Amino acid sequence: MSISARNVFKGKVTALKEGPINAEVEITTGGGDTIVAMLTDASVKSLGLAPGVEAVAVIKTSWVTLLSGTPEYRFSARNQLKGIVRGMVQGPVNCQVTLALAGGSTVSAMVTNAAVAELGLGDGVPVTALFKASHVLVGVPA
Repeated sequence: MSISARNVFKGKVTALKEGPINAEVEITTGGGDTIVAMLTDASVKSLGLAPGVEAVAVIKTSWVTLLSGTPEYRFSARNQLKGIVRGMVQGPVNCQVTLALAGGSTVSAMVTNAAVAELGLGDGVPVTALFKASHVLVGVPA
């Protein structure tokens, strides 16, 4: 599969909480990293999602926000993945920052160069990646 999004997490559905309009779908990778998606009930049915089903979670880098240091606030973002900066590709305006997660997956974010400086980002810096469950796309094998 080829896709332009940098963040593709392959795993299995490990939890599904259905509601009358939306459902919360949890996908866990083989290494134990967990992503939560918010989908319509119609999408859950059309994709055949249920615990144990193989699935991918896809998140665009522009949907990921990075947080460094000790947070002063709690955030509503359902996905808050702690990682370590393991790569940075800097352009003239912004930078793609890649984090290594505990389970072996990586997550990338696209942030401005000013944010990189303000957050003190560099190789080995601990960072939390934040993104809302509604920004996670879910796919299943064809």
